[in-house]
Amino acid sequence: MPFGPPVHVDHCHNTGRVRGVLCFNCNSAIGKLGDNPDAVRRAAAYLEGNSWKPILVAPGVYQLPS
Repeated sequence: MPFGPPVHVDHCHNTGRVRGVLCFNCNSAIGKLGDNPDAVRRAAAYLEGNSWKPILVAPGVYQLPS
């Protein structure tokens, strides 16, 4: 089970301000991504398959997005 009970207090690592209560896995993931919303969005886009899709530019030739 990826999610557990919401028993871990989440806080901003810069200010110490409490943001809410999360399960262990969600709280750990946010911390590992450096409290960076852009990193969370990029990770979600990757998991949803919206990133790094090669584009066929010629038969057998693919371009990766930058």
